[in-house]
Amino acid sequence: MRKSVSAIILIISFCCSVSVNAQEYQWYKGNLHTHSYWSDGDEFPEMIMEWYKNHDYQFVALSDHNIIAEGVKAKTIPQEKLYEKAFKRYLKKYGKYGVKYRETAKGFQVQLKTLEEFKPLFEEPEKFMIFKAEEVTSYLDDKAVHMGAINIENLIKPEKGATIVELIQNNLDAIKEHGEKIGKPVMQHLNHPNFTFAISAEDIIQLDGERFFEVFNGHPYVNNYGDSIHDSTEKMWDQVNIAYYNMNKPLLLGIATDDSHHYHQFSSKWSNAGRGWVEVRSKELKPNSIITALENGDFYASTGVELKNLTFKENRISLEIKTEKKVNYKIQFIGVKKGKTSSEILKEVENTKTDYKLPDNVLFVRAKIISDKLKKNPYKKGDKEVAWTQPVIKN
Repeated sequence: MRKSVSAIILIISFCCSVSVNAQEYQWYKGNLHTHSYWSDGDEFPEMIMEWYKNHDYQFVALSDHNIIAEGVKAKTIPQEKLYEKAFKRYLKKYGKYGVKYRETAKGFQVQLKTLEEFKPLFEEPEKFMIFKAEEVTSYLDDKAVHMGAINIENLIKPEKGATIVELIQNNLDAIKEHGEKIGKPVMQHLNHPNFTFAISAEDIIQLDGERFFEVFNGHPYVNNYGDSIHDSTEKMWDQVNIAYYNMNKPLLLGIATDDSHHYHQFSSKWSNAGRGWVEVRSKELKPNSIITALENGDFYASTGVELKNLTFKENRISLEIKTEKKVNYKIQFIGVKKGKTSSEILKEVENTKTDYKLPDNVLFVRAKIISDKLKKNPYKKGDKEVAWTQPVIKN
């Protein structure tokens, strides 16, 4: 009987979650990809964390490009009314904490607060937590490769490579080595593979140790849905996992993120907060616990749909949707049959509660929940709210 490492992990995780007292596990909502004035975002970290906390997130990773919010860094506020007014709002709220700034001919120059300085303003046990993170960013010619490194201790220098695969592998290994060095779990995820169409499913298949990638990213330039000659990220996900299954590798897990950069202008033209997140089932809201749950596959990705229950036990996926009034839902179980080279919808129901037992002829299966509720401020006009569970394998 065939069992991959991924299957064993997922089975242990889901089985345990239904056998213990329900109070021992909770769902925690979080965004793993966020930018601020420390790199190419257009807002102060304090204002960003305030937004997420006020919108019922329990954790956020501030993942600026090739930098951690440490040391001294100043930001010159653009001389535009939009940003000058935003700075005054920031000063009114957080000036009491000693904001250092001066007015210059080019505009207000502000010293940014470090992670160590602003974390205590927001973190509360079991209510809100901020991950120390970085978006390790590297390029090969005009191709961009961005990789999230979550729960790190210090800056990870981006690595180069002669090919896209080599470049990704070198950075993946560097992030992994960092986790081993500091002795705690560090999550690495491959960001927006279709940004500049830099990364293909074939590239990801060649990697050793890749566990996570963004099946959804809220930035308008990342091409989640592909185009006439490039696959969507969701199709890439299944293609990679067909290969990983056949290679006896742990399956690739899919996350949804904001990749938020813009906090003052709102439309599909801008990269705003609130578009994609993960719901993680964990015993507690602590960095190691959340990362371990993610590694165990005990989470789902969402752009709006919430689940009331999700289990995988005795080769059966069971789920129940946390419903909203006047919203209809469709649940698809998507998988790959033995001997096939592509995924297909194995079962589809218009219901709020259902299950699916894996038959012997299916390699793996995942669920996609689609609502008929239009997404507010969507990645793309007309998008409906959806959620994705992680792929599981018959044991």
